[in-house]
Amino acid sequence: MGRLYDSRKRILVTGGAGFVGSHLIDRLLSQGHEVICADNLFTGTKRNIAHLHGHPHFEFMRHDVTFPLYVEVDEIYNLACPASPIHYQHDPVQTTKTSVHGAINMLGLAKRLKCKIFQASTSEVYGDPAIHPQREDYWGNVNPIGPRSCYDEGKRCAETLFFDYWRQHDLDIKVVRIFNTYGPRMHHADGRVVSNFIVQALRGEPITIYGDGQQTRSFCYVDDLVEGFVRMMETDKSVPGPVNLGNPDEFTIQELAKKTIAMTGSTSALTRMPLPADDPKQRQPDITKAKALLGWEPTIALDKGLARTIAYFRKRLPELVEA
Repeated sequence: MGRLYDSRKRILVTGGAGFVGSHLIDRLLSQGHEVICADNLFTGTKRNIAHLHGHPHFEFMRHDVTFPLYVEVDEIYNLACPASPIHYQHDPVQTTKTSVHGAINMLGLAKRLKCKIFQASTSEVYGDPAIHPQREDYWGNVNPIGPRSCYDEGKRCAETLFFDYWRQHDLDIKVVRIFNTYGPRMHHADGRVVSNFIVQALRGEPITIYGDGQQTRSFCYVDDLVEGFVRMMETDKSVPGPVNLGNPDEFTIQELAKKTIAMTGSTSALTRMPLPADDPKQRQPDITKAKALLGWEPTIALDKGLARTIAYFRKRLPELVEA
């Protein structure tokens, strides 16, 4: 027990009541660490962390990262930001503030504490990519004034801040770029393709496909992603990132829709809608860097991960209201 206590860290996870954040907290607690979850509950929910109520090493703080936070911790995981178009376009100014002011506040905290800080960046920094698959040395093809810019450019600016703190203040930073991730605790009405398709299929509603359905995505199960987070945080100061984390297996949106219908046993038909502005046509990570630096690659195939995610939504279906 003494050895566990000696190795225990006090870790701050911003956005910890969200889909990915809550899974990360589960992993950190299972390793014996103490975790402070900071979340303003704009997109995160108490349901995602309800099972941790009463856990002796877990603490929840309702806090918006656009305001400074004064805590004493050994590591910081900065995950705070709405991550789906429906949510981040609801209040685009606040989305940009969350990415930029949030990064400044968390970097300032890390500088004061002289601790490691992790930034959950996104594949959206690549925009609608002109190269495929996307490597970390690709600068991207982003519209700076479009409806998705609040998220895309906010995350790009956050990366700039992280690397300037690394260069200017010798801060130990860890930056990862997250590609499409799915799994239990996704918000049922967040507009993401996996949750959309599963909920529509379980309700017997038409499956909404935007455009011709030939645009591609790569889907990483959340447990694989969290494993990548932890491995990245465990690297030494010489590995600041950015590092792509995602599943390189590529599927068209139409393939995903048909797979979801088959796996749910649904009778849903496909319906077409116009493609949203600036929606990327291709999204596939090059994870060569993650393999080399972290010894990481996804292990959970789409069928297995989808089965777990469908089971989660099937259990919750009676309580889900119309989005």
